[in-house]
Amino acid sequence: MAEARPRVHREVVSFVRRSSRMNPSQQKAWREHADWVIRVPARDTDTSVAPDAHLDVTDAFGREAPLVVEIGGGTGDVISAVAAKHPDRNYLAFEVFEPAVASTLSKCARAGVDNVRVVVANGVDAVATLIGDRALTELWTFFPDPWHKKRHHKRRLVSRPFADLVAAKLADDGVWRLATDWEDYALAMREVLDEHPLLVNRHDGWAPRWEDRPQSRYEAKGIAAGRTIYDLCYGIREGGRR
Repeated sequence: MAEARPRVHREVVSFVRRSSRMNPSQQKAWREHADWVIRVPARDTDTSVAPDAHLDVTDAFGREAPLVVEIGGGTGDVISAVAAKHPDRNYLAFEVFEPAVASTLSKCARAGVDNVRVVVANGVDAVATLIGDRALTELWTFFPDPWHKKRHHKRRLVSRPFADLVAAKLADDGVWRLATDWEDYALAMREVLDEHPLLVNRHDGWAPRWEDRPQSRYEAKGIAAGRTIYDLCYGIREGGRR
């Protein structure tokens, strides 16, 4: 009888894995800029992060600078453009799809930036394990999967547990920037974040569109479909931390 394999715990995550097949240009970018991809040990699935994993941010970037993290940045439309505008900051992307990571590397190279690093991992795991408390100048969650069906709402990234995590990782003057093109998800974000004891809405409502954010293909798709773009921006409530 063949030895039974240990069962792998399938945790609830906010994404669905897609094909990891790269086209030739993505393969080229991956080869040429592999040093911008940070490898961390996994826990069980290949996008998880081991609980004892460690990231030395200063070593990864070769300097100390304000840290900005993007979760699920896709093909790098936003991070490559913003990093070019603000070379004084370190930008760290958490993305689970390797072809998208390769496209991000390519766009960063074309933009002439070297202040972007990418970890191929689940963003929630990565933020929890690799980012120190009060270490984040900014966190971006732009156009996360809306998970429309009610039974799938538990898979939405923006939730009270994730908000608790972000509140621990943001610096006292840090900001969490969010955007979505789905009204029901936007309202759900407001419900979760407006009630959080440590977070405060920087605009008492919807935020103006962040001028530094270029239009990504996700945003363009929503606009083409006639949907409204909802922006939000939260920070740490004054006196909220003890």
